[in-house]
Amino acid sequence: MSDAICPLCDRPIPGDVKQSLHHLIPKLKGGKGGPTVLLHHICHREIHATLSEAELARDYATVGALRAHPRLAKFIAWVAKRPPGFHSKVPGKRRKT
Repeated sequence: MSDAICPLCDRPIPGDVKQSLHHLIPKLKGGKGGPTVLLHHICHREIHATLSEAELARDYATVGALRAHPRLAKFIAWVAKRPPGFHSKVPGKRRKT
């Protein structure tokens, strides 16, 4: 069985790497039971460090919209150069773009 591919960074997600499901519409904004995507944990953390739940629900409820966000696009370009198993701490607080 081949590794899943992270739809945010397009790198494989090895089975032994931290991974998580991202609700495209946040659960707190009506997305419970809605569509999810499997992401590297580092990619998921970066999404939530960049955008609020309201922003995610209103403007970033698709992978394409997430990839087009300027800060996330910069992160994707950076993380694409790392191996699939790369993990690093991402700040817990939202940073301003």
